[in-house]
Amino acid sequence: MITQLIKVGNSRGVRIPKPLIQETGLTEDVAIRVEGESIIISPIRSARSGWGDVFKKMHENNDDVLIDKNIRSSWDDQEWEWK
Repeated sequence: MITQLIKVGNSRGVRIPKPLIQETGLTEDVAIRVEGESIIISPIRSARSGWGDVFKKMHENNDDVLIDKNIRSSWDDQEWEWK
């Protein structure tokens, strides 16, 4: 797809067609970065996006148990103030 830069004040902009917006999941806020001679526009995703589903799947597979049975130390009992 080819489009033109449009003038927006002292800057330039690009109109992104609706089908591309829907396909990429873009919303109000986007991340923009440069890679070589390309400008990459990406949807902003939460750093923890999808974690809930992953944790649920771990639980279903019984893969959400602590590896260390006893993780307390003497420091926990002597130095830490438990509330």
